[in-house]
Amino acid sequence: MTVGVGARPGTSAEDVLAAVDAVLPAGVRVVALATVDRRAAEPGVQAAAAARGWTLVARTVDELAAVPVPSVSARVAAALGTPSVAEAAALADGGRLVVPKTVRGPVTVAVAAR
Repeated sequence: MTVGVGARPGTSAEDVLAAVDAVLPAGVRVVALATVDRRAAEPGVQAAAAARGWTLVARTVDELAAVPVPSVSARVAAALGTPSVAEAAALADGGRLVVPKTVRGPVTVAVAAR
């Protein structure tokens, strides 16, 4: 499974992991945490991936914008140039959405299975 995340700047690893844990189906094996490149540089996102031993995948805005998603955000599109971060990051390598975009505090999470 790939977990896609969007997060506000300065979001802690604890907040990222709490959001993921809140939506992740039981028994699911996560292999990657994926996000937009500017969030992959955030210490909280990096620490969250490292804490769980997940590969951190950074996607460019153009890569994310090219991924069709069920939930688009005009606010995210205006701010970043892509209509989705979490769902697009989760789906960028293909697969199907298992958990749609879910907002938990400063973190948005989506989960895709390949």
